[in-house]
Amino acid sequence: MKLLRVGPPGAERPVVLGPDGTAYELSGRTSDIDGAFLSRLDVAELAGAIERGELPVADIAGLRTGAPIARPGKVVGIGLNYRDHAVEAGAQIPAEPVIFLKASNTVVGPDDEVLVPRGSTKTDYEIELAFVIGQTARYLASDEEAAACIAGYAIANDVTERSFQWDRGGQWDKGKCCETFNPLGPWLVTPDELGDPQALSLKLWVNGELRQDGSTAEQIFPVLEVIRYVSQFMVLEPGDLVVTGTPAGVTAGHPGTPFLQPGDVLELEITGLGRQRQVLGKA
Repeated sequence: MKLLRVGPPGAERPVVLGPDGTAYELSGRTSDIDGAFLSRLDVAELAGAIERGELPVADIAGLRTGAPIARPGKVVGIGLNYRDHAVEAGAQIPAEPVIFLKASNTVVGPDDEVLVPRGSTKTDYEIELAFVIGQTARYLASDEEAAACIAGYAIANDVTERSFQWDRGGQWDKGKCCETFNPLGPWLVTPDELGDPQALSLKLWVNGELRQDGSTAEQIFPVLEVIRYVSQFMVLEPGDLVVTGTPAGVTAGHPGTPFLQPGDVLELEITGLGRQRQVLGKA
């Protein structure tokens, strides 16, 4: 099942796509796709409502697609989670997941403008598999418990300003929290539809040139281990977002390759999760 939000920023309305791609209104069931809705989401019941004709068809043609969840309570990032990316970054393979936080207001729609921040010299891209929490995750003990806490998956672009991240005091959050630095979507795909999250292709293009071409099979710490691990250090609540790392191919891993500039076009794709397209602007 695919959930999405359409409409102008701040006024998106919730929609679900049926098996044939028809869009149906969810506004009669929830005001938004948020933690409260996801915590009570019953995929089988919602599918039955579509089959019974209980949801009105939604006309979404020409409408902006927003992030598929309302502003999350928190955004948790996992760094250096692909062996090839750690190598290109000149970093040691981590023995445990590397955790950082992104501001929740970095989350924007999948095709919204990404702003190169003022003072930037090294704005970079990172295609990532993201998942959204549907049930409270606290001190999880097994993969089974972890799987039960995931509401769905989406594409994320963990946009990062490397000079802020590395050269301005060594605090990753500085380079991760600039406005528009987390395009998300277009859909939130429920686990039953996506299948194995460790068998997905990830691709990212810059101005038509393929830069990242990886697979979630290469993650050092797979999705279920990520959520189990993070839950030992913080409580994850419904609506929280976790981005799980990026494969090799970022600009920083290719000396001499120009970093992103206003006017550049990013395109991203993950198996079963759709596509994103962003044009860069100036803050």
